[in-house]
Amino acid sequence: MKARGFAVLALMSLLPGFAAVEPVRAASFDGPWTVVIVTQSGNCDAAYSFPLRVSGGRVVSTGGATFNGRISGGGGVSVAISSGGSSGRASGRLSGTSGSGRWSGTLNGARCSGRWEAHR
Repeated sequence: MKARGFAVLALMSLLPGFAAVEPVRAASFDGPWTVVIVTQSGNCDAAYSFPLRVSGGRVVSTGGATFNGRISGGGGVSVAISSGGSSGRASGRLSGTSGSGRWSGTLNGARCSGRWEAHR
């Protein structure tokens, strides 16, 4: 098993730019996005909207809440969200100019969850 793993690593090292493929793909999601968080369970407002920016595969807040997370080269999203005393987590997927997923958190003291949608 170790020999096979070493052979795969050796082969990967011969392919120029192999390790750089994931960040390059993640960069394809760079730019401004608008995210709408929709509450489906819990006593929270029906929806929240946030502008944000993706830069180098990292999610950067541009107003409202603070987003801390990454976008994988395949479009997978994993983000922590905070605003005042509220916090939550979201995961899902971006594809081209849109995306969607699930979120959960505590907003103004209430435990809530639901879905999110994003678009450029």
